[in-house]
Amino acid sequence: MSDNATAMVLASFIGDALALGPHWEYDPEALARRFGQVTGYTTPDPDGYHGGRKAGELTHYGDQTLVLLRSLADRKGFDIDDFAAKWRQRMASYDGYIDGATRMTLKIFDFGESPENSGSNSNDLAGASRVAPLVFALRHDLPALVEAARAQTKMTHNHAQVIEAAEFFARAAWALLSGKSLDAALDSAAEAGYASAPVERWLALGRESAGEETVAAIGRFGRSCHIDEAMPGVIHLLARYGDDLRTGLTQNVMAGGDSAARGMLVGMLLGASLGRDALPEEWVGGLAVRESIERDLAALGE
Repeated sequence: MSDNATAMVLASFIGDALALGPHWEYDPEALARRFGQVTGYTTPDPDGYHGGRKAGELTHYGDQTLVLLRSLADRKGFDIDDFAAKWRQRMASYDGYIDGATRMTLKIFDFGESPENSGSNSNDLAGASRVAPLVFALRHDLPALVEAARAQTKMTHNHAQVIEAAEFFARAAWALLSGKSLDAALDSAAEAGYASAPVERWLALGRESAGEETVAAIGRFGRSCHIDEAMPGVIHLLARYGDDLRTGLTQNVMAGGDSAARGMLVGMLLGASLGRDALPEEWVGGLAVRESIERDLAALGE
């Protein structure tokens, strides 16, 4: 399973990096005119959200996930105070896009709050999308994984549905690494029970749309960052492309909107399910932070 665990983390970062150029383009036709059929990494518009980044680099979602991975490697496990300190240092002087959740969390930290109480009220799916490194580090301890997934999300996104979505995805990835099929892993994760997140509804909507063309399905659910729109789109991609990581991640990008958050989660689960051989070599080789990721994963594997 170590091969699948490594693939899970790499594929999550790949899902973010593939979305970098077209990220937050909400018109799929305009996206296709500008980028063509996206099959690899693209450089963003210099005047866009991620201007200054190069093909193969990460959005701010991926960069924050990289901070979490580094904290895990340094501490040999999850330490919310260490993650918070590293996150604040990185984001306070960040040279990329700063979203609303990050701005608000930085302000709350500046008021003297602890990482347990620093989260914004953002309902963006991105808060749940950073969990792949945690699953790798804590894959032998499910209770600790669930606690950490919820805590790292709450630090920036103190919204019940986003926190519960992070738990759901962590449980699903853990089940995949334990040998369950993708469908069984999703069902197993849903059985945990959630007080606020309508996980069963999201699963049903996404699965029912599996026969629908992806751009249309995600357009119908909503392309925005908000979790209630984004979650059925993630499930759609998993249901439609469960045995085809390459197509799943490229079609995610072509659907537009917040493709980075969706891509991180789709990549994570398909990587955990399908393993290293499912990752296109040009994507792995072109990932700008590959060496950093592999070094930190190796430190965690010691």
